[in-house]
Amino acid sequence: MVQSNGAELTEHEAELYDRQIRLWGLDSQKRLRSARILISCINGLGAEIAKNIILAGVKSVTLLDDRKVTEEDYCSQFLAPQSSLGTNRAEASLARAQNLNPMVELKVDTAALDTKEDAYFKEFDVVCLIGASTAQHLRVNTVCREANVKFFATDVWGMYGFCFADLQKHEFAEDVTKYVVVSKPHEKPKSESVSSTVKCTLEFPPYQCLVDFDFRDASYARRLQRNGPALPIQRVLQKFRDQEQRDPAYAKRVEDLTKLLQLRDTLAPEIISDQSFDHVFAQISPVAAIVGGVVAHEIIKVVSQKERPHRNVFLFNPDSCCGFVDLIGAEM
Repeated sequence: MVQSNGAELTEHEAELYDRQIRLWGLDSQKRLRSARILISCINGLGAEIAKNIILAGVKSVTLLDDRKVTEEDYCSQFLAPQSSLGTNRAEASLARAQNLNPMVELKVDTAALDTKEDAYFKEFDVVCLIGASTAQHLRVNTVCREANVKFFATDVWGMYGFCFADLQKHEFAEDVTKYVVVSKPHEKPKSESVSSTVKCTLEFPPYQCLVDFDFRDASYARRLQRNGPALPIQRVLQKFRDQEQRDPAYAKRVEDLTKLLQLRDTLAPEIISDQSFDHVFAQISPVAAIVGGVVAHEIIKVVSQKERPHRNVFLFNPDSCCGFVDLIGAEM
């Protein structure tokens, strides 16, 4: 849990964050001001998350990425200028990211995710992985659970997006509104709304529950019919990444479509259509903005301990152009 550690906002910070303080309170802003966030992979989705987190006024954000800026990044990565083609993506994003909020401490780490020791992740309050393999998700999530670090795994493939959150045991404050009858006997019934702040606690399962979840089980059929095949499609795309050690590439479109459909036939032949993978070859800017906005908002809620977080999977369904929250591996 993020603690404010007695940190006080300067006069300039109080002025800059005045709207946020009015929205969620001074104590919540102090918690934000003390939070250390790690964002691994600064692609289009990572840039959106970083932008919103930096503007919220956290203590520090570390941008971890060992990859180079490519032409594919032009689709959605707005922090790295096109003149930075071929340079490290995190380093190329630093200047524009810092300009968003000079009072946030930004750090760049150009090492690969797999080279980081377990102790590295324990230095943060929130760890957010993007573009990671299942093995990387499981490993980092286990480390985060040991150190009580909040963990997010998120991705965008073309028009599809998802986010998984493991907050372990999370405490937060929630405003509850009740209607109280204020009219006297024999008068026309009259009521007023009364708001009160309630302390709540939620338990979150680890990432392993998402890996083990069987979306073909009969108990999930109704939710699958209502929400669409976004979760099975996510599973196929994640499986492709695990096997090929990369995401589907436009330069190999025909070859990769064949592999995706083969995985579809193995995992969910009757659920996913042949056209589902037509647009998964680059992160599309509007989808990255939607998913990135949701993930950043969840991180802000978790750090500030204000409002009920999503529990525990967010999915964006391109067929309906809507996002929805699904509960996987936890009790209602």
